[in-house]
Amino acid sequence: MTLDVSDEVFLIDALSMQVISANKSVAEHFVCDVDKLDIYDLKTLLGIDQSVLIEYLNNHRQTANLFTIGKKVGEQNYIYQDDRLKVLLVRINQQDYLIATKSSWATKKAMLQALDESESRFHAIVSNTPSLVFQFRFDEDGHIVFIFLSEACKALLGLMPEVLKKVPAMFSEMMLPEDRTSFEESITLSASELTVLNWEGRIWIDEWQDTKWINLRSSPRILNDGAIQWEGIMTNITQSKNEKHEIEQSRQRLAELSAHMEQIKEQERQRIGREIHDDLGGNLTAIKIGLSSIVKRIKPDQTELLEKAKQLEGIVDNTFEAAHRISGDLRPNILELGIVAAIEWQTKEFEKQIGVTSVFTSNQQELSVTQDQAITLFRICQEALFNIAKHAKAKLVKVALTADEREITLEVVDDGIGIEPSDMLKANSYGLRGMSERLTLLNGSFNIQRAAKSGTRIVVKLPCETVH
Repeated sequence: MTLDVSDEVFLIDALSMQVISANKSVAEHFVCDVDKLDIYDLKTLLGIDQSVLIEYLNNHRQTANLFTIGKKVGEQNYIYQDDRLKVLLVRINQQDYLIATKSSWATKKAMLQALDESESRFHAIVSNTPSLVFQFRFDEDGHIVFIFLSEACKALLGLMPEVLKKVPAMFSEMMLPEDRTSFEESITLSASELTVLNWEGRIWIDEWQDTKWINLRSSPRILNDGAIQWEGIMTNITQSKNEKHEIEQSRQRLAELSAHMEQIKEQERQRIGREIHDDLGGNLTAIKIGLSSIVKRIKPDQTELLEKAKQLEGIVDNTFEAAHRISGDLRPNILELGIVAAIEWQTKEFEKQIGVTSVFTSNQQELSVTQDQAITLFRICQEALFNIAKHAKAKLVKVALTADEREITLEVVDDGIGIEPSDMLKANSYGLRGMSERLTLLNGSFNIQRAAKSGTRIVVKLPCETVH
């Protein structure tokens, strides 16, 4: 029997265990004619001892029916099979034969070549990857065991791959104690849910006497033995962490500068407000008293002069009101009555001056807040109402000041045309930016968005931890 297939096929007499025939692949593998194969034993030809094959044959005859030509081959018909060899017992004309099919040497060689090429590509990719490529799993005691470590191990961890493979516990020991716990929690979660392990932490490189930030990212998979193995990369993220830290420090310094500028601006407002109230107010009072004295001395028949004087008195009175209003805006004395009363007054003044129906509500009669908090809430409400008057075209404004055990909330809602997302991103949105900066300085939050139906909703929150 000669079959022209890539696998090696043998026809063997089941009684004498002699090879009767074989296909072309067998002849090519052993470099001889098929009729010369009797110089080789079954171990050489099939890779299995003759005695072992006979034992499988005898066991099969006792437990299964013979396979006959014309029937479909099932797993029960094979007397022996492994990843390279399958042996089938058949009966032809009352004679038992074995048909052995073995993966050909050419196929195996091609597979080995493909595997070698795949490994070469893998090593080429890994060697040109700046990150440390790794594989690890847990041993029976629950300790990490590294299966593979690329050459980048030395550059990243200061250890040769073979050293870390030999003593894998060194990796955990390199982690800073405060970061080691988060690594253990992350890997436990990854193992239980088979999710990607993504951990950032600091390690101490003893050889360089330096601390590095690393990012370890890997995917778990379950092996045939049920164990979980992680495969991924470790990357040095020290530079990006340092840059992020510098940016955060820069922002902190900017926030501190902004806080200082806001404090100076508030102090300047108060100084100008006091001068307007004291100096300008005093001078206006003196002018009014002088005018009243002059008016009393004007004769009744001097009607033109008397009218002029009355006009001047009216101008002085209007100037008094303007000075009082400007002084109040610059230095809100109303805050001395408490933040609840101040916001309520501000809401009523807005309705009186702008003519827009305004409603104030609060779940507190009084709130004990710091001076910075009071000024911040007052100024933010002032800015919000100013924006409504300028842009919203609203007919109704609702202002609510509430508080619970955790935080103070100021909410300003109007039914106007609403704010567009693009308006929040404009470079000249100083009012909005100022609101946000004021809250940031006090660990508060600021949110502005379109209201549910129409208009704009501003929500300001301050933590009660800073309330005295």
